[in-house]
Amino acid sequence: MSDVQWMARLDRLESLDEIRQLAAKYALALDMRDIDALVNLFPEDVRVGKSMSGRAHFKRWMDQTLREQFTGTSHHIGNHIIEFEDPDHAVGVVYSKNEHETPTQDGNSEWVIMQMIYWDHYQRIDGRWYFARRLPCYWYATDLNKPPIGDQKMRWPDRDHYDGAYHDLFPSWKAFWAEPISEELPAVAAPAPYETFLKTMRRQQDNPKIRTR
Repeated sequence: MSDVQWMARLDRLESLDEIRQLAAKYALALDMRDIDALVNLFPEDVRVGKSMSGRAHFKRWMDQTLREQFTGTSHHIGNHIIEFEDPDHAVGVVYSKNEHETPTQDGNSEWVIMQMIYWDHYQRIDGRWYFARRLPCYWYATDLNKPPIGDQKMRWPDRDHYDGAYHDLFPSWKAFWAEPISEELPAVAAPAPYETFLKTMRRQQDNPKIRTR
């Protein structure tokens, strides 16, 4: 293996570790309410909503959201798959299991647990990796004592229930339930090419769009 190939492999390993650290740093900064640490995990021109950009706007939005909706939070980072588009761009899927102390309109609080995944885009700028954007996809959110059985598993206090997008990224979910089991031995697809596991699971679809509720 040539020196160039060795350097490329070393760069890939260092990039993987730095990207994984991004997800862990995001969780810690969010839970400890260090908003400067949080927004600096994103590029200077981070998009905020449809019409704003920049870390200052992002900081104000995060500050307001956290003060109004949560007394405290804890985010537990799990499975993390990362695939590179080129040496400076990557996509990833991160599991996150979260707990929230959430004030209610009657002056009380509920303890809301949540299961979700993030579809992330990462970008290296001037030698440092950042979140280019994060798409949160929720499976459920519910009071700790109220298992979210049935449809519309997103059940925040004082809000209408709704469906999250937890399964929407991957066509296999609907296809699995739409096709009844057969007595015939099933065909097995070829393994996904190296570093295109996520793209293969997405059935070669374009990157998902950011959707806000």
